[in-house]
Amino acid sequence: MSDPITLNVGGKLYTTSLATLTSFPDSMLGAMFSGKMPTKRDSQGNCFIDRDGKVFRYILNFLRTSHLDLPEDFQEMGLLRREADFYQVQPLIEALQEKEVELSKAEKNAMLNITLKQRVQTVHFTVREAPQIYSLSSSSMEVFNANIFSTSCLFLKLLGSKLFYCSNGNLSSITSYLQDPNHLTLDWVANVEGLPEEEYTKQNLKRLWVVPANKQINSFQVFVEEVLKIALSDGFCIDSSHPHALDFMNNKIIRLIRYR
Repeated sequence: MSDPITLNVGGKLYTTSLATLTSFPDSMLGAMFSGKMPTKRDSQGNCFIDRDGKVFRYILNFLRTSHLDLPEDFQEMGLLRREADFYQVQPLIEALQEKEVELSKAEKNAMLNITLKQRVQTVHFTVREAPQIYSLSSSSMEVFNANIFSTSCLFLKLLGSKLFYCSNGNLSSITSYLQDPNHLTLDWVANVEGLPEEEYTKQNLKRLWVVPANKQINSFQVFVEEVLKIALSDGFCIDSSHPHALDFMNNKIIRLIRYR
């Protein structure tokens, strides 16, 4: 057996063998470690490759076993595909294409369930009436909560491309608030009468917007309308068997299903 070889891939170290790295001779790695292409070294003398170090583990495992092993909640398929293209491991590229077809079929049938809660609370804030003159004020504020679950990870990503939080004067996609690939919880407030803009930031009050319509969501009715537009355009339909019609009409529970 050949001596172990240590690779530095984007700052992450991997140890393997020459036989593994050259298991697919037509790949870039096969060319690099058969002497057909020059290799770079880091300060420790390890072979250095300036690519993503995290997903390289899946590429290395494929070189070892010729089998694509990914965790069930793997969320970086696009990145892995780009890395496979870079290394030009053709059987891995084909395995990824097959995996994406498999995932696409699994995504066709899906369920979407949204539970909505609303409350009113009092917000206290200061109002500047004149230079160095401030008064304490308060106002009622509507607070909204939406607990969203979908068996389709892709739909939640689609939702994240349409709905944005407004915080600190900036819009940020709700996808950064995903608890897991299938579950998302949203909390936001409606516009508060008389509340200065800086108080939203100071009190960490997020507002919700839908793009590209650039519409602020100040009620559950608007939220439901916008989510239904997005869901129906993605092939969902209302589940007539659940929930109870009154719950749906009162914007408490939304359940949609998709069959393809």
